Amino acid sequence: MLSEARETFKEVMQAVAPIALIVLLVLALLIRSSPEELADYILGVLMLTAGIALFLIGVKSGLLPMGEAIGSDLPKHGSIYLVILTAFFFGFLATVAEPDVRVLTNMVELVSNGGIPRDPMIISIAVGVGLFVALAMFRIVLGVPITWLFTGGYAIVILLSFFTSQDYLQIAYDAGGVTTGPLTVPFILALGIGLSSVLAGRSALTDGFGLIGLASIGPIIGIMLMGIFV
Repeated sequence: MLSEARETFKEVMQAVAPIALIVLLVLALLIRSSPEELADYILGVLMLTAGIALFLIGVKSGLLPMGEAIGSDLPKHGSIYLVILTAFFFGFLATVAEPDVRVLTNMVELVSNGGIPRDPMIISIAVGVGLFVALAMFRIVLGVPITWLFTGGYAIVILLSFFTSQDYLQIAYDAGGVTTGPLTVPFILALGIGLSSVLAGRSALTDGFGLIGLASIGPIIGIMLMGIFV
């Protein structure tokens, strides 16, 4: 456990250090920030590094095993409805808790001066993810080719783009991106891999992946519908 934690901290430091150094040079040489501001920045970088490392440790030791355990246990109950409801429930909650979603919705609310409120956006994005995660699990159980779902999903996206307000159209595509964040991705992947690993004739490699691509369609459709009906 300790060796894995040290390795995680090392990986995070290697990833954060280059961009942190570049920003520090810009602040010091171009913007000429005060020593106090530079000290605050360095402290922020250290806190960021520690936070990301601790989060990744938690994902590896808790979130991934939990998702796989839930996914592998669901088929044992013999109910497709339980699989669908559980997938929707966890997809919804993971998206509501996703930091990237919070950042996007807060920024949209700020820029629009409250014209596009944060909470309805979060709900629309979360419902979209939940529905498509449930659809992805349904696909794994029935063995439906993933190309059919991608084709149908993006056909709906293209169709709705002709009717959605331009203000919501750009937000919709960004909403699809922010759902692929550090909280939603590990859990959805673990859930799909766990489910496909216990089904006869299923491959965790071919059936357990592609879920994030499907899940990212849901928020796009959700925000587009919000732009049409709100």
